[in-house]
Amino acid sequence: MHFIEPYFNWRHLYIASEDPLSPFFEREYSEFEFTDRVYNYLIHPQWDNMGSPTLFVKILYVDYEENYAILEFIGEWNDAIENDIMTLKRDVAEPLMDNGINQFLLIGENVLNFHYSDDSYYEEWFDDVEDGWIAMINFHDHVVAEFERAKIDHYFVMGGDLEDIEWRTWQPQQLFERVEKLVVRRIG
Repeated sequence: MHFIEPYFNWRHLYIASEDPLSPFFEREYSEFEFTDRVYNYLIHPQWDNMGSPTLFVKILYVDYEENYAILEFIGEWNDAIENDIMTLKRDVAEPLMDNGINQFLLIGENVLNFHYSDDSYYEEWFDDVEDGWIAMINFHDHVVAEFERAKIDHYFVMGGDLEDIEWRTWQPQQLFERVEKLVVRRIG
């Protein structure tokens, strides 16, 4: 797992540690010192520790004018033991929402598992984005099935075409526009 880096081809457009509005502003990274792990596997030091021992994030891009953020994840999304949704909402999403972000693209191809607890933070996040939305992109089928089984899938736009997006081939604005079209089609 230590070879899996957060996507870096948009770094010329946005770096969360250089954004004064980012929850990771002024965070320093090492290219050589591996300190975080998922299970017993070290992960690349460019992932951001958001306070969960099992789920890590990278804010790949934020557009404050268009009000969207693209986040990539790695690890195990565990609400049952770690309450990852609370940590994600309070420590990552809320600081972004405080600065106008109400559309979230969550990339989950490196999320290995999901363990459910309750839906209160999902419902709160959904309510807080008001006219916005939260889209889940490229999550594994078994993870999507767990979200559906827990009946929290109605707080996100997920499944279908959102599971097969070749997002690395586009610039952030192109990805946002593509996802927005899918979201509007589903909501409308």
